[in-house]
Amino acid sequence: MCLFCKIIDRKIPSKFVCEDEYVFAFEDINPQAPVHILVVPKKHISTMLEAGPDDNELIGRLFQAANKIARDRNIAERGFRLVINCNPDAGQSVYHIHLHLMGGRIMRWPPG
Repeated sequence: MCLFCKIIDRKIPSKFVCEDEYVFAFEDINPQAPVHILVVPKKHISTMLEAGPDDNELIGRLFQAANKIARDRNIAERGFRLVINCNPDAGQSVYHIHLHLMGGRIMRWPPG
């Protein structure tokens, strides 16, 4: 069982943000912005390359959850960033897909 599956199952504690039937969100333990929340599907999918057509609705739910959290955390109007890393060169360190929702500061470009 991967780290995020253990967090979703509450076998490892997290700074819980919200959840529904499909999505679990919690604060990043190494925040890169004043608001840095991980939005994770409850279904284990290792990388975005493994997400198939049957996962389209689930992926949409991740983005809708991120929108709601951004509004709830008062970062929606000023702006926020959503990041999905895929595989090592992109910086993926936990192999369970997740959105990084970051905001509360000016985001620079390029990000890497």
